[in-house]
Amino acid sequence: MENNDIVKGIKKVIKKLRPYLNGDGGDLEFVKFEEGIVYIKLLGACMGCASSSDTMKNAIEAMMLEEVPGVIGVEQILEEESL
Repeated sequence: MENNDIVKGIKKVIKKLRPYLNGDGGDLEFVKFEEGIVYIKLLGACMGCASSSDTMKNAIEAMMLEEVPGVIGVEQILEEESL
């Protein structure tokens, strides 16, 4: 699968997840896709939330792995990290 197709799939999954995160005052932003890993930033109420690591693994990563061939993992970019 081409990188462009993978990125389209990633953005489609983010669009599906966004209303659930928005409902709790949070959001997520796609940063990049590199070597099978999706890098995202959690925003709003998701930043620093005690459940954010669960959200990352059990919701975001699980859905990405299931719906986007070529994705092997999801990593969170923290606000202070630079690319």
